[in-house]
Formats: sequence, C-alpha cells, structure tokens
Amino acid sequence: MRRAVRIVLFVGLALTVVVAGLVAYVTWTVRRSFPELDGQLSVPGLAAEVDVVRDEHGVPTVYADTSGDLFLAQGFVHAQDRFWEMDFRRHVTSGRLAEWFGPDQVETDAFIRTMGWRRVAQAELPLLAPQTRRNLQSYADGVNAYLDQRTGATLSFEHWLLGVVGPGDAPEEWTPVDSLAWLKAMAWDLRGNMQTEAERARLSAVLDETQLAELYPPYPYERNAPIVPAGQVRDEVFVASGGRTSADSPLTPLDRPAEDAAGTPAAAAAAIGAAAGRMGVLDAVLGPAGSGIGSNSWVVGGDRTASGAPILANDPHLAPSLPSIWYQMNLRCREVTPACPYDVGGFTFSGFPGVIIGHTSQIAWGFTNLGPDVSDLYVERLRGDLVDTADGRRPLEIRTETIEVAGEDPVTITVRSSEHGPLISDPEPAFVEDVSTTPGLLGAPAGTEYAVALRWTALDPGTTADAVFALDTATTWREFRQAASLFEVPAQNMIYADADGNIGYQAPGRIPVRASGDGRLPVPGWSGQFDWTGEVPFEALPFELNPERGYIVTANQAVVGPDYPYLLGDDWAYGYRAQRIADLLESADLLDVAAVQGMQMDSRNPNAEFLVPRLPPASTDPFQAAARALFDDWDYDQPADSAAGAYFNGFWRYLLALTFHDQLPEADWPDGGDRWFEVVRLIWADESADWWDDLSTPVREQRDDIVATALVDARTELTNRLAKDPRRWEWGRLHQLELEHQTFGASGVAVIEQLFNRGPLELGGGGALVDATAWNAADGYDVVWVPSMRMVVDLADLDGSTWVNLTGQSGHPYDRTYTDQAELWRDGEQLGWAWSQQAVETTARNRLTLVPDGLALRQGDRPAGTTCTT
Repeated sequence: MRRAVRIVLFVGLALTVVVAGLVAYVTWTVRRSFPELDGQLSVPGLAAEVDVVRDEHGVPTVYADTSGDLFLAQGFVHAQDRFWEMDFRRHVTSGRLAEWFGPDQVETDAFIRTMGWRRVAQAELPLLAPQTRRNLQSYADGVNAYLDQRTGATLSFEHWLLGVVGPGDAPEEWTPVDSLAWLKAMAWDLRGNMQTEAERARLSAVLDETQLAELYPPYPYERNAPIVPAGQVRDEVFVASGGRTSADSPLTPLDRPAEDAAGTPAAAAAAIGAAAGRMGVLDAVLGPAGSGIGSNSWVVGGDRTASGAPILANDPHLAPSLPSIWYQMNLRCREVTPACPYDVGGFTFSGFPGVIIGHTSQIAWGFTNLGPDVSDLYVERLRGDLVDTADGRRPLEIRTETIEVAGEDPVTITVRSSEHGPLISDPEPAFVEDVSTTPGLLGAPAGTEYAVALRWTALDPGTTADAVFALDTATTWREFRQAASLFEVPAQNMIYADADGNIGYQAPGRIPVRASGDGRLPVPGWSGQFDWTGEVPFEALPFELNPERGYIVTANQAVVGPDYPYLLGDDWAYGYRAQRIADLLESADLLDVAAVQGMQMDSRNPNAEFLVPRLPPASTDPFQAAARALFDDWDYDQPADSAAGAYFNGFWRYLLALTFHDQLPEADWPDGGDRWFEVVRLIWADESADWWDDLSTPVREQRDDIVATALVDARTELTNRLAKDPRRWEWGRLHQLELEHQTFGASGVAVIEQLFNRGPLELGGGGALVDATAWNAADGYDVVWVPSMRMVVDLADLDGSTWVNLTGQSGHPYDRTYTDQAELWRDGEQLGWAWSQQAVETTARNRLTLVPDGLALRQGDRPAGTTCTT
C-alpha cells in the first residue's frame, strides 16, 4: 500500500513539474516578444533622435524633428505592438492566407485575388502625391527596422506558434503597397448596399413586388431627419442653410427611372443573389457586414456647451476584434514647420501611417459610414472568353494567379474581368451551373454562359491616402474640405469642429452616376443601359457649416432629403439612432464632456417604445403575467442589468421568427436591425396581413396570435436560461461579447483559444440604439458589432478630451495593455487624452529614445535589449 502511495505521489509530483515547466516555457515564449519601452534603441534611417513617451495604457506620444523621422518612428512603434496584426492583414489583402493556414483558406484567397485588392493598391501608389509616397516609405522603413531586430518568437507569440504548426519563414519586408492594400479591406467592411442588393435579388424570386417593397420600406423623413435637412443644388453647387461655395465642376441632374425588371427575370435574380451572397466568405476574416452596422458622430456648437467651444463625439461601429482595429497615438513635430507640419493625435490603423480620426491643435474630425450605392452587380453574357456588350462581343481581360498552400501543391486560378469589373462568379463554378441551367434565362441562345461582374469604386485606384495626410495637417474649414475632396473610398460622413468655434459637415466620396436605374438589383451588363457615366462632383455633395440649430448629427441616416438630384443611395439606416441623439441634444442643458460621454451610452430602445404600449392585454396566467409586469413603468432603457430589456429582446426575436421565417429563405431571415423596426411598424396596423399567418399551420393566424405566442416563447426561454423569477433576469447575461483573436482565437483548440481570447463581457445596449452593441436576431443574442472606440474632443481644452479603445494598445497576449481598456469601454468610461507637453509628461510611464544607427549612447543610458517593461 505504501509503495502504491509513493508511486501516486511521484507521478503527481512529476506531472506538477511537467505542467509547471510547460507553463514557464509558454510564459517565457509569450514574453519574449514584448517590446522595449524604455531607454535607447538604435534605428537605421533616422536623421535625429525621436522620443516615444507612453502612458500607463501604452498610448504613445511621438516627438520628432522631420516628417520622415515621425512616420519612421510610427512604423517602428506599430510593429512593436501590433506586427502580427499587420502581417495578418497583409496576407488577407494579398489573398495569401492559404500559405499560412492551408487549403481551407483557398476559397477566401481566390475571391480576394479575383477582386485584386493588392493590384489596385499597386496601381494607386504612383498616383499619390510625392509627400504621401515619402510618408508611406518612411513608415515602411520604420517597420523594417523593427523586423531587422527580431524574428519568430521575439517578433510575436503568433509567429512562433505559426512556426510550430506550419511555415515559419521570417516575414518579408514591409512596403508602401502593404499599407495601401489595407484601405481596400476597410472599404469592404463599409461597402454600402452590396449585400442588400444581393438580398433583394434573392427575395425577388420568392416574393411579389408588394411583398418586396414591404420588406424594404422607404426612409421615414417625416419622423427621422436627414443629416442636412435643408439644401439644394443651385448653379452647379450644393447650397445648404449655411451658405454656398464656388464650383469647379458642371452638374447634370440624374433622371432616375426604376430598374428595368424585365431585363432580369426572377429566376436569374435569385441565382445572382445566391452568388453575391457568397461574398460573405470574407466575413469570417474581416468581420460581418450588414444592415445593422453603422456609427455615431455628432458635433455641438459653443452656444450649447458649458465652455462656449465646440465638442465633437465619435464612435465608429465595426465588427469586434482582438486586438482592436484601432491604435491610439499622438504624432507631434517638436516644431511645426513646412518640413514637419504634423501636430495630430487620434486613432490610427496599425499598418498605415498618419491618424485616421482625431484632432490637430486647431481642428477635430470624425467619421461615420455614409453608405452610398457605390457598387453594382452586372450579369454578363459570355461565349467562351468573349463577353456581350452594347457594342458587340469583346474579349475578357484574363490573368492567372498562383495561390501557395501550406502542406499542399500550389493552386492556380484564372481571373477574368469584363469592362464592368472582375467576374466574382468565377471562384464559384457551382453558381455558373446554377445560372446556365435556369430554364429560359433571358431568352439567350443555347450555349450562352453567364457570369456576375462586380463594379465597385474601391477597385479603381484613388487618392484616399492623400486625404489622410491632408486631414492631419488641416487647420481651417477650407483645408478640411480640401482634404475631404480627396477622400474617395470608403465614402464617409465627415464632421468638423475648430478652435475658432466653427462646426461643419461634409459628404465626400467617389459616388457614381448611372445612365439609368437605381442600383437596387443586379442588371444585364450587355445592354449598356445601366453603365456608369461619371461621378457626382464634389462641390455638389451635401455639406453644412454652422447650422442655426447648433449641432450636427450623423448616424448613417439619410444624408439629404428626397429632392436631391443625384442618387447617393437608398439603403440608409432608418434614422432611429440619429433622431435619438438629436432629441437628447435638443433637451440638454449646456453640455460638457461628461454629458456627451453619457449620451454615447444611451440605451433607450425606440422599437420597444413603439411596440410595448401596443401589445394586447396581459395574460391572466400568473406565470405569464409576472413577466409581462416587467413592462409596467419601464422607461425603455436596456442597460446590462435590465430585466425588461431582456424580456423585450427575447420577445422581439421570437416575433420576427414567427412572422417571417416561414416565408423567407434562411439566408434572409431578419437580423432585427432598424429596417425590421420599420417593417413591423408599417405592417402593425393590418392585423390580418399575410406576414402574420404561420404557413406551417392549417389555421390563419392574426397579429395578436403571433404576438401572444412570441411573449410565451420568450418567457419560456428566459426562464430556462436565466431564472424562474423574471425580476432576476438581466439583459447582459444574454447579450455578451466574446473578444476573439482574429486568427488563433477560432482555432478549435481550446488551450490555444484560452491563450488569446478574453471575455465574455456582459453588455447593455443593442442594435439601432445609440449604445450600438448589435446582435443578429436570427442567430441569438451574442454581440456581433460594437462601438469600436469612443472619443469626445473638447475644443476649449484638448487636455480635457477623452477616448477609449475596445481592447487595448498591445497585440501581445498577456501584455498589460492587451485588454486593459475593455472593462472601461464596457462601463462607458473613457481615459484622459493627454495632449499638451505638460500633460504628456505628467502621465508618462515609459520613455524610449530612438536614435540614428551608430549614434553613441549617452552616458548612463542602458544598452538596448537589457530590460523589457510589461
């Protein structure tokens, strides 16, 4: 017996030692990639010393004497904290995921190669301003200087892990094209109505015109104001209530007839929609897009603030990622001169130089997605590699691409393009078979093949990179608008404030003019009737300066009224978030930064505000009545601890399922966003509408039948998942955010996922609320997109401005700044934004001096590489 005990003890001790050794090894491996944050580092390419001062959350302020040194240092610092993220993004935009992760990613790579994001970026580089190209090259030099110092496990834990499970080659050098290609991925995330066009095509095969119209109701201008409520185009220039500017472009108002439905029969439209729906292959890589995604921004003039100066707020809504898509940073020339004109801080993209959203010493700006219709799907009629056009048959443009595949032979694909764009159906042969076998398709002769081409503004080389640096040096409204004129893709609503008290709005972007049609459905490419004929001139795009109401709100609602002569788009958000923000501003006393922060966390549910008072009388069943009592005196706010919010959202989910799932394809089941708020609002008055009938039963249900069943089903689910007593329900226990690492976080290997992932976070808010933590009602309550950051800029005192990131600065798991901002973000708290030199010094935790290569260390400085601050 004693011998058996000794054996057990020995085995237990041995296992303990092994586990402890394994933990120590993993810890050592993880920490090897943590960057140097203090002392001096020699960096080739610098002309003079650069100081990098970080606060306790790892936010750096970079001080340099020249633009070249400033952006070289930015590239170096980005690589310190986020190079895995940068390298991953580079592989995504180049269509090179399969060379890391194997054959499962060939489909994704083939689709990206077909669109040709990197090829577009290569064509874009020579079109940019010389200074922009220099900045991009300086940034690349900084990244490469860091890569020269590290490799494998010393570069990132992910690179070490990749070397264990697959190819472990050292990363190639960073190039300016790598930076530019990431702008295409962001354009894809904010691609406007491309997905909605595909949805409508699918639904046109199973619904009649009336039903389709009911599912895509018009924008409610009478309830929810557009961004620019008053304005017109006069003498070739947009004239807002604030005045007018000079024009340099002619304006030809667009006649917008309805789409020629006879050109694309329902059967063809369904097949096209099925193909376009496969564009969702990228969602797993870049995050979901859809009708619920959006952003909030608003700017308030001094007459409405306690300080008498403008306050600007912004929170862009994007798919959650770990690390966050944003990196906070201040970029400051020690002396602002023509040779070094940058004095800017804000949110940056790792992998791209400059500041994307933020402020200079004189102005502040923010973005929300404008959501214009900048893409069209064209059905092409083919004979081999010839395509039918209005001018006869022409050869397709053809190229081949080779996709390297980890562990397998390379895959060669053929990419074909028509004059409208790449044939996105080619990576999906099954789609071509679907279309070609559709009986009587378009009356074409036997032997005709079909394909789908994508026309999209992001596939044309442009000047958006120039716009970033123009914004970063702007000091006036005029310079801001000049920068906006360069901002082509993705088209964004841009808000503005300056230290002189001005507030403004500008709609920029490359927005096409069509010969005919409204871009709502795929169209025949051979007719020429739906081709693009030009772009909306910048001077004709809506803008506003110092409106009398004293504020401007953009939250993806309609940009301008229906009388505007150009087609910007029709698939706006329905204005619920925007109108709620406007109502809060109208009712507020003089605002300060804290009040604006509170507005960003507003969780009032306008859908509940409409539906709850209209529900049928409560059930007499005590079990059901106890849940229904939650709605008594509810103020329609749904923070994380809201029991009524939990019950209402459960009811809303079941109401949508019972009403629409039986009549719609699964791919088009309601996501619960604000379009569905509007759909249900409009059919509510008709108690016998066909939508209410459950086709799976022999009886014809009425509205109140479906409502009653939804209330019961929600009560049952929440009882099973949360508690029998409804007063113990909490919305946040259903509505959770998992912070999932972009790559290894979904590996399927639990121990690896635990190393990288964090959460869950229990959240309040919801889709189409100001606190826009959206969820997809067809899938459950989990959060699928979020305010990716929040900022509030006080033009009276830039040091009084605040900001917060979704996760943190570092991309290194277990670094102290990996997710140190996540709980602050969850709770609606924000960090102080140190701007002045005194504030930066007061909040400093780490100081790193980057010195030119070969410069002797000053006496007392430690040699580089001796200590790692974590």
